[in-house]
Amino acid sequence: MQRRTVVLLAFDGVQPLDVTGPHEVFAGANEALGGPVYDLSVAAPTRGGVRSPSGLVLGVDRDLRTVPPVDTLLVAGGQGVHAARRDEAVLAWVRATAAGARRVASVCTGAFLLASAGVLGEGPVTTHWAHADRLAREFPDLEVDADPVYTTDGRVWTSAGVTAGMDLALALVEADHGAELAQLIARHLVLFLRRPGGQSQFSTSVWAAAPPPGPVRAACDHIHAHVADDLSIDRLAGLVGLSARHFQREFRRQVGQPAGRYVDRVRVEAARRALEAEPATTVATVARRCGFGSAETLRRAFTRHVGVAPDDYRRRFAKRA
Repeated sequence: MQRRTVVLLAFDGVQPLDVTGPHEVFAGANEALGGPVYDLSVAAPTRGGVRSPSGLVLGVDRDLRTVPPVDTLLVAGGQGVHAARRDEAVLAWVRATAAGARRVASVCTGAFLLASAGVLGEGPVTTHWAHADRLAREFPDLEVDADPVYTTDGRVWTSAGVTAGMDLALALVEADHGAELAQLIARHLVLFLRRPGGQSQFSTSVWAAAPPPGPVRAACDHIHAHVADDLSIDRLAGLVGLSARHFQREFRRQVGQPAGRYVDRVRVEAARRALEAEPATTVATVARRCGFGSAETLRRAFTRHVGVAPDDYRRRFAKRA
């Protein structure tokens, strides 16, 4: 089995989970496959460790001069990224390393470092939602999308903040070794769901495993991205080029539940997020935006899946200014 060199770039002021989260995912692949299919190292401008804003010190395997040829370069984010991207030696190293890598990825504000090095193309990129406006403002040629958990643009991958780096790493492992291994690692790390790239950064769905790439996966991604649309069986089957009967059979086999129930739960999750984030929006408006049509339909579905009525949930969990 081909061994791949994965280098995670860190710096003073790094967000530790941007490094340790993906590192654990790749290490989990090594353990599951019974050998070092990924040669992992953490690199930084100098040896001896990097300090996070919280005071945690991360060990560093290599300085930038001793990094071997790289298959996958993953750039972490954190408060120190803006100092790092002002360092011409770091930018030159990122450019040279990215040019020889099979793929390049960033977690959170690591996208600023890739953008400063001229590595990002014009295709869709993401970062932590709180920094997306600044990324778009500083790099107006980029197509910045603040919502996805992660994006792909050819060989360049970018992800949202902190824990989204684990979703990104799982997607990279899946691309190399398949969905079954990625799901095994997710279960081992007690990750509730391998979120698809197009799913919102704000989603916390915890109830379904991602199916393997194919028509059913495409249907699931479409459902998450278009909760208010017509998501009938006939409509979804037509979108992915299957007959309604074959689509229903394959959906149940791969996802473990009927497509209609899956749609219902995705819409409930979208409504849950809206109820938390928008305390002034009426339940009827939330219902329409999330594909339920009426407040009563939302109430029945929400009570069935969450255990409380939407108004009760909002009183307990809405984010107040």
